[in-house]
Amino acid sequence: MYHANEDRYEKMRYAYCGNSGLKLPLVSLGLWHNFGDHSNLENMKKIIFTAFDNGITHFDLANNYGPAPGSAEKNFGIILKEDMGKYRDELLISTKAGYTMWDGPYGDFGSRKYLIASIDQSLKRMGLEYVDIFYHHRMDKNTPLEETCGALAQIVNSGKALYVGLSNYDGETLEQAAKILSELHVPFIINQNRYSIFDRTVENNGLKDMSAKLNKGIISFSPLAQGLLTDRYLNGVPSDSRIATDGRFLKTDNLTEKKLNAIRELNETAKKREQSLAQMALAWVLKDGIVTSVLIGASKAEQVLDNIVAIKNTEFSDEELKKIDKIVKDNE
Repeated sequence: MYHANEDRYEKMRYAYCGNSGLKLPLVSLGLWHNFGDHSNLENMKKIIFTAFDNGITHFDLANNYGPAPGSAEKNFGIILKEDMGKYRDELLISTKAGYTMWDGPYGDFGSRKYLIASIDQSLKRMGLEYVDIFYHHRMDKNTPLEETCGALAQIVNSGKALYVGLSNYDGETLEQAAKILSELHVPFIINQNRYSIFDRTVENNGLKDMSAKLNKGIISFSPLAQGLLTDRYLNGVPSDSRIATDGRFLKTDNLTEKKLNAIRELNETAKKREQSLAQMALAWVLKDGIVTSVLIGASKAEQVLDNIVAIKNTEFSDEELKKIDKIVKDNE
């Protein structure tokens, strides 16, 4: 039977999520990869236990995480039931709906029918009465925002989620949704978006600035650019890497000669900071306090331990920031 490390909360830093009363660990664990039916349950347990033993309280899922869709929630539910149920009130569990989950016209996007059916399915798979955060996973131009936000309100009012979030929204749509959710008295506290040294979309589409203006939190996914911002690809593509073994989200042609050169130059910058490339990349996302937490993925427990070290130094000099920006720009 699993027993958590007694000094786990001394190993992590926590930050308030926007102007809410909810604190997130600076590093959270995402179950997007490596928790589906093709993964080993004992390895999943080792990763999750290592995360929690080091103060990571937040575990992030979505209805379609797998493969197969739903299997990450199902496997996480098994681990909760068998080993971690007694820690439920110490855990922050989030899930999402918005991408395709089942066949037919009601299995994706942002309709009331889809979102409410999805939260019910997610709770059943995980064996939970509620999740801490429920996200709408992507913008839906064909469904009125009022309908999507109304469904989120109903989910909170029915006790199936404590807070709500929005994922993959831009700044303009975020502002509109925040206004509706505020009028409905829904505790909307967080945005989840892709953000890394290599992907500045949230800076360019207004999301980061608008989130700060509205006092909402941000949690960044893919802060390591699907593993490119690690030492894994310094010498090309390893046979056991995500590019070589999966290829669904990160493909061989993503690793151009210019990208490889940028990775190597960034690695040299990280060395001067006495950080690994992954640690520097995570620290960079957290540098200005606007991003509340970074979502890491892991295929083994050792990666969790390595990534957590990033929180020890999240400060950058102006010279370092300019150097990082120049490396990225010169190798676009």
